[in-house]
Amino acid sequence: MTGGTHVHPVPPLAPHSLLVFLAAVAVLLAVAQLLGRLAARIGMPAIVGELATGVILGPSLHLLPRASHWLFPTDANQVHLLDGIAQVGAVLLVGVTGTQLDLGLLRRTGGTALAVSGLNLITPLTLGVTLGLFLPATVVASGHTSRVVLALFVGVTMCVSAIPVIAKTLSDMRLLHRNPGQLILAAGSIDDAVGWLLLSVVSAAATTGVRTGHVLVTVAYLIAFVLLAGTVGRVGVKKVLIVTTRADEPGPTVAAAVVIILAGAVTTAALGMEPIFGAFIAGTVISVSRIAQRQLAALRTLVLSVLAPLFLATAGLRVDVTVLARPMVALTALVIALVAIFGKFAGAYAGARLRRLGRWEGIALGAGMNARGVVEVVIALTGLRLGVLNTTTYTIVVLVALVTSIMAPPVLRHAMSRITQTDEELVRKIDHDTWDGVERVQRAVVQCSRLARRPTLRGGARRSKGPPRPGYGDRPMHRRAL
Repeated sequence: MTGGTHVHPVPPLAPHSLLVFLAAVAVLLAVAQLLGRLAARIGMPAIVGELATGVILGPSLHLLPRASHWLFPTDANQVHLLDGIAQVGAVLLVGVTGTQLDLGLLRRTGGTALAVSGLNLITPLTLGVTLGLFLPATVVASGHTSRVVLALFVGVTMCVSAIPVIAKTLSDMRLLHRNPGQLILAAGSIDDAVGWLLLSVVSAAATTGVRTGHVLVTVAYLIAFVLLAGTVGRVGVKKVLIVTTRADEPGPTVAAAVVIILAGAVTTAALGMEPIFGAFIAGTVISVSRIAQRQLAALRTLVLSVLAPLFLATAGLRVDVTVLARPMVALTALVIALVAIFGKFAGAYAGARLRRLGRWEGIALGAGMNARGVVEVVIALTGLRLGVLNTTTYTIVVLVALVTSIMAPPVLRHAMSRITQTDEELVRKIDHDTWDGVERVQRAVVQCSRLARRPTLRGGARRSKGPPRPGYGDRPMHRRAL
């Protein structure tokens, strides 16, 4: 009772809504796991099957219309429940990826990351704006949106990368320890930060017009957040993780890491930027505490096996491929896809060659940076809400995001197979394997101890005189085993 007014409590979630939500999550996760394993069996990363889950279960194919309508109703509140868990999965996926970023490598190759990111932004942005000025009227939103704003929006959709999809791809292919993989993540994070800034400018142009003061404030917030996270935040996070790692079980460390990642996402969201960027910066701050990495293996397992597949499957539910039945739409989609792929690849490749990286390293960077994923879907939804894009253009942009995410892994695998691993990468791989629970180091130690005991036993009895004969177990097997 406050001021004579009785405050009624918020009613709980309706039983039917809860039933539908739980059933949808179960079906999405089960199908995503099934298709992910099927994709892996045919030599492709699991992300291909997980992205296809939403397309198959959504409105595009209508395989089971009644079941699909019951599981995924058009009610906004029901849709938002799935969107909520998908966004949590995206934020934690990016944060967990940041925990495996090698900051030492980035400090040594910061110029390369900036060069790759810069050309990887400018090239597709320029091509996208040019293409947007000449799009046919059938795919242009009707209303008061100018052609220039539409062109700028198309340019933004082409220049962004998708850190969640890139992270999942590199993780599935076990390429996070490779130097090109680390560079892809670094350049992709820069791309996304600038991409969200450009999106805010274009969104302002579509509504109230571009205001220089707003852009400058956003940039100042971005710089201040990164500096604060790298100084005060780094010290505070390290102290927290030192305390939590004293426990025998990983629970306290996992909980602390989740809170830190979510806090980073909340901070950037409150500042008007994308939550994913804050989560990634928070993950990089956690990465400085190497003692916590092994206890974070449980969090990585949960995120990569449950939350990330749900996030990727949910992304495909909004895709409707039936619009491609119209020839003009299909032709426009093909042109936009080709320009988007070429622009991203050419920019990354040129940046790599400018920094004197090898040809295959440039191809690997171009393939990895091409994955746009759900980041482009979010931008497309923003354009649809603002009236810059119509339903047809939105579908084309989403399909481009899915196509580029699917085509990137095979090219990336082919290029990476031709790049010789360095000693630094092998050491980083051992660290990642240990953190992820693979425990190759422990298996090697166990093998060494077993082999070391063999020379002391002959005929079931321990030798009683003299030193043991030199044998297979006395060699430094730990090096060979690793």
